[in-house]
Amino acid sequence: MKGNIILGKYELAHFPDLGKEDVKAKVDTGAKSSALHASHIRVIEKDGKELLECYLLGDHSKKIVFDSFKKRIIKSSNGSTEKRFVVALRVKVYKRAYKTEFTLSNRISMRFPVLLGRRFLRKKYLVDVSGAYLAAEMLGRQNPDKRYLHKLQEKK
Repeated sequence: MKGNIILGKYELAHFPDLGKEDVKAKVDTGAKSSALHASHIRVIEKDGKELLECYLLGDHSKKIVFDSFKKRIIKSSNGSTEKRFVVALRVKVYKRAYKTEFTLSNRISMRFPVLLGRRFLRKKYLVDVSGAYLAAEMLGRQNPDKRYLHKLQEKK
């Protein structure tokens, strides 16, 4: 597909509306929807309107409030289903930012706080699963896994 950027199995995602850059994301062609780490998710009522509030990406210093959200039944890779809240956020990968839907899920036990699924990838990106952080490296960003290894070596 002409003009599509090639992503690796892992990439760096930027969330301009949240002020978050270089968030490690797993590019998952097996997942239909994208997911974002969230905690303390709850619906509140204010002025007669339902709002969704939560903390995103492990940042407990700033509560995020959504006035537009929905619920969707999500089927996990192990076959179980659960209802999750869905919100729309702008996400930037490489030089392109798109508004896309994310299901909110506690991903604290997962290696990646962000999962980018097929709905986000379709008609925009190609995925080379043999590589990692391909788009990030095209921008001159260092592979975050290598940065981590470098920090471990400095401590020795």
